[in-house]
Amino acid sequence: DHIQVKPVNERLREIGGTAKLVLDVMQYDPPSIKKALQYACGNAVVSDTMEEARRLAYSGHERLKTVSLDGTLFNKSGTISGGASDLKAKAKRWDEKQVDGLKKRRDEYLDELKELAKQRRREPELQNLQSQITGLETRLKYSRRDRDTTVNNSLVDNAKECDNIDRELASLKPEMATIQHRINDRKKKIKTTEESVNKVEDKVFRKFCQQIGVSNIRQYEEKQLKQQQDRSGKRLEYANQVSKLQNQLAYERKRDVSGNIKKLEASIRSDEAEIGKLRKEEEAQLLVIDETTAKLDACRGELNTKRQSGGDQDTVLKEIKAQLTQNNKILSDIGKQVSALEGKIEQCQQERHTLLRDCKMADVNLPLERGSMADIADPTSSQQCTESSSQLETDDTEQAQERESNLVVNFASLPSRLKKADPSEYGAVQTELSSALTDMQSKMQRMSAPNMRAVDRLDDLQGKLSESTEEFEVLRRAARRTREEFENIKRQRFDRFNDAFQHVAQHIDEIYKKLSNTNSAQAFLGPQNAEEPYLSGIDYNCIAPGKRFGPMDNLSGGEKTVAALALLFAIHSYQPAPFFVLDEIDAALDNTNIGKVSRYISSQTKDHFQCIVISLKEDFFATADLLVGITARPGDCPVTQVMTVDLSKYEDQSGASGAGSASRKLARPVTGEEVADTEE
Repeated sequence: DHIQVKPVNERLREIGGTAKLVLDVMQYDPPSIKKALQYACGNAVVSDTMEEARRLAYSGHERLKTVSLDGTLFNKSGTISGGASDLKAKAKRWDEKQVDGLKKRRDEYLDELKELAKQRRREPELQNLQSQITGLETRLKYSRRDRDTTVNNSLVDNAKECDNIDRELASLKPEMATIQHRINDRKKKIKTTEESVNKVEDKVFRKFCQQIGVSNIRQYEEKQLKQQQDRSGKRLEYANQVSKLQNQLAYERKRDVSGNIKKLEASIRSDEAEIGKLRKEEEAQLLVIDETTAKLDACRGELNTKRQSGGDQDTVLKEIKAQLTQNNKILSDIGKQVSALEGKIEQCQQERHTLLRDCKMADVNLPLERGSMADIADPTSSQQCTESSSQLETDDTEQAQERESNLVVNFASLPSRLKKADPSEYGAVQTELSSALTDMQSKMQRMSAPNMRAVDRLDDLQGKLSESTEEFEVLRRAARRTREEFENIKRQRFDRFNDAFQHVAQHIDEIYKKLSNTNSAQAFLGPQNAEEPYLSGIDYNCIAPGKRFGPMDNLSGGEKTVAALALLFAIHSYQPAPFFVLDEIDAALDNTNIGKVSRYISSQTKDHFQCIVISLKEDFFATADLLVGITARPGDCPVTQVMTVDLSKYEDQSGASGAGSASRKLARPVTGEEVADTEE
């Protein structure tokens, strides 16, 4: 209600054509906002086309604010904004959304390539798991076969054998009692015989006992017996250790892992070393036996002398024979020990063969210094051999044992900690490796079942990858060609614009100085975007004579006109046009500036271009070479007439021709050739 609104110019409602007041074509509700709309729109006129809006804005007696239906606005100040021109300028820019879309597709393709590379790296793991599954299935098959054989055959046979043994024991109990009674009687006789033998021994070996420093020969025998018992104890310890190792090997054979194999191989090496030690001890015992034999020989010599001395020494000789028999028993016991050691060696070889065979069945590649895994006997081939003749089986077994004996395992990859471990540390090492193996088995059990269709899926993805790669290459080449063409056009556009801009920027200051007729005037052109100046505006600044630098809005109308003419003539100097039509450029100029502008135009028309100037000011058109006037003839009939005056025939006050002044005679009657009448 408090808005002060100017009244609408009613004459604009009768302007004709498609032009109408903006206020008349607007629909509004409620009616109370009419005053606000009238204040905002004023006397603005809307028309259908941009040409009609331009004509109405600038071709009448007074300038109007007009707008076309496409959005182009013509202000009274001469500025034009909006409309299709801005849309065309924006359309020339590169579509950023399309570029972002291409970048997004590129990132998606790169992500797919990374995912496919990860799946390709997983392929060896799948193959390794497949081989492990195959080995475990083979092991399960043989384990089931051994279990069935044990259940079906061994257990039944053992039960029958136990029953037979129980019956035999029941039948032998009376006989055992009789034998026990006889044994007791014999023990009494043996005791009395031993006492008599001891007396004879003391008598016979008195000198020998004095020589070796014992009271009687029985102490010497007890010492030998103690040594023998010690050896027996050691052998028992070795037997227990061997049984433990056998149990460990059986336990580790069930597990069937490479770590246990290495551990068992280490135990085999330690057993072999122990066997070597036992052999050395055997040699030492043999030396003792040799010494004992030598002593026995000496005793035999003494016995012969005793026998020669008298027949009463026959009893002594029998005792010596008994001692010799006992020594022979010792020798036989040692031979049995040697046989037992050889049996242990053979057992170790058999266990080694079993380990190697299990490794071959489980597809475990052992590091070998000599030989290969093919030298290990195949269990399937051994089964086939059992069906053939026994002679061929024996030959094949000997050849297989000979090949396996030549196999030498390379323990270089074994950790130095395990190589340097003492036999006393084997238990701790075994516990550590067993716990590690248990952890690995638990991890394997927790692992999910492998995807058997992963290979097919991988083939499909590889096919899609190849197709995507080909499509990506095609698109990349097309994008590269498009980018090269775009860069070429962009470079040409920049070069052409820069050439024109540099030329205009270099000449505008000189032209502005000439229009202002002073060297203190300055004009500057600067792009808002130095990299792509055609995408943004151009800053135009002028320093009028006698003024400081400031915005262009602070200049007067005449100064703005001179600045605009300087820009116009600077642009014209780049690619000159042969002809100019200037319409009332002196409307805002005072007499001083009119003289400066007219003199500049006159000087330029001599050499550079032709010019027609529409002007109503005498000070401006007085400097022209030719005047053309349009006026009405006197009378009732509205007929116009054209009058021309050639000012080049007149001289100014200084006598110069062509550059006229206000003192010229500016009009004369036209001749018939000079007048062209046009009826309106």
